[in-house]
Amino acid sequence: MSEKFDLVVIGGGSGGVRAARVSAQLGAKVAIVEEYRYGGTCVIRGCVPKKLFVYASRFGDLFDVAPSFGWTVDASFDWPTLLANKDKEIDRLERIYETLLDGSGVTIFKARAKVTGPNAVELSTGEQLEAERILIATGGAPFKPDIEGSDLGITSNEAFHLQSLPRTILIEGGGYIAVEFATIFAGLGVDTTLVYRRDRILRGFDHDVRDGLEDALRERGVRFRYGYHISKLRKDGEGVCVSFSHGEEATFDAVMFATGRHPNTGDLGLDTAGVQLDQTGAVVVDEYSRSSVPSIYAVGDVTGRAALTPVAIREGAAFAQTVYNNTPTTVPYHLIPTAVFSEPEIGTVGMSEEDAAERYRSIDVYLTRFRPMMNTLSDRQEKMMLKLITETDTGRILGCHILGPGAGEMIQLVAIPLGMGGTMADFNHTIAVHPTAAEELVTFKSPSYRVVDGEKCNP
Repeated sequence: MSEKFDLVVIGGGSGGVRAARVSAQLGAKVAIVEEYRYGGTCVIRGCVPKKLFVYASRFGDLFDVAPSFGWTVDASFDWPTLLANKDKEIDRLERIYETLLDGSGVTIFKARAKVTGPNAVELSTGEQLEAERILIATGGAPFKPDIEGSDLGITSNEAFHLQSLPRTILIEGGGYIAVEFATIFAGLGVDTTLVYRRDRILRGFDHDVRDGLEDALRERGVRFRYGYHISKLRKDGEGVCVSFSHGEEATFDAVMFATGRHPNTGDLGLDTAGVQLDQTGAVVVDEYSRSSVPSIYAVGDVTGRAALTPVAIREGAAFAQTVYNNTPTTVPYHLIPTAVFSEPEIGTVGMSEEDAAERYRSIDVYLTRFRPMMNTLSDRQEKMMLKLITETDTGRILGCHILGPGAGEMIQLVAIPLGMGGTMADFNHTIAVHPTAAEELVTFKSPSYRVVDGEKCNP
């Protein structure tokens, strides 16, 4: 006998949990199935533990400037203490997720699920679930390249559980995960090298952000190797010998692959149900998250649209509103604010200067760099950057990019006026909060330069 539900959600991460809770609150009979731990990648082995590690890595900078404020600091770092406290926090958050689901009336299953038809799900426990609709929210997973010795490398999953901190580490990649873990390890005293097959980190970000972060990481001791990649790994005593694509070899205590993530669609039975996948294995969906099978939907990283936790949450809520509240709801993918928890931190929303210059004949760029106030009593010279990009004719803000302390917090608030079509006049009309770094966003007097037909010129 199979148990019947209006909705069966496969995946207990941020997107799946939000979809399950909202759908149940709207009157649907909902089940959710998770094979590992509720909370998903973000809570269990992603954003949350990563930011806790970032916090830990920042204390070194604070200790460096503390003497300029009159403090004498004698500090040491203990990796096992950080791991133990991180695990306690993750356990607490996991319990909260399950409590919220239970409080919303969602039936919770802890098992692996497989789709056996457009309206049928089989669990690894042998239970059979019948569903009017199925929602795939299984997220993504880091992967290792298909090279000899790849098993000797780690991914972000294993980085959260290392028994000891390595003395040296090589990180392959140039995106969010690579630069964030480079920040973490370097900040904790690990000799850190980043190798990337392209010529610069953070592809797709504004060029001033990319250059500024690289310079700051170099100042923190991170080394960059561009234009090649890892071709082979082999054991070398207690370390790992890396063979690079250009022929060089070097040995590190640890090697980390941070070259992207793949959708978790393997062995889910989606092919049997007729669900269309793209070349990466992501579920192909329409603007309302419906797959090629009318009764099967998908949200979050498994769709390959935008691999960010808040996007998955918004997709989950939009699905519930569309299906169970008769309110067709889409997600504004064109305006996604995001933060990179590197050191210094990045906050960005809207278009980069390069993208804006391609789409608009004339843009104005407002740019400022200055030492954060925290550093002014010391000899630390690292600068903060704030950048606004506007359409020349209308003054509409097209993009905002911040590099420095609190960038993630600031960009969340900047995203609101951008979503409302805010203009430079609106920013200039706003009274500044002094002394803050954010006040620079509302005190620009004139553009730093203009870009017309792709050419930089005076405004």
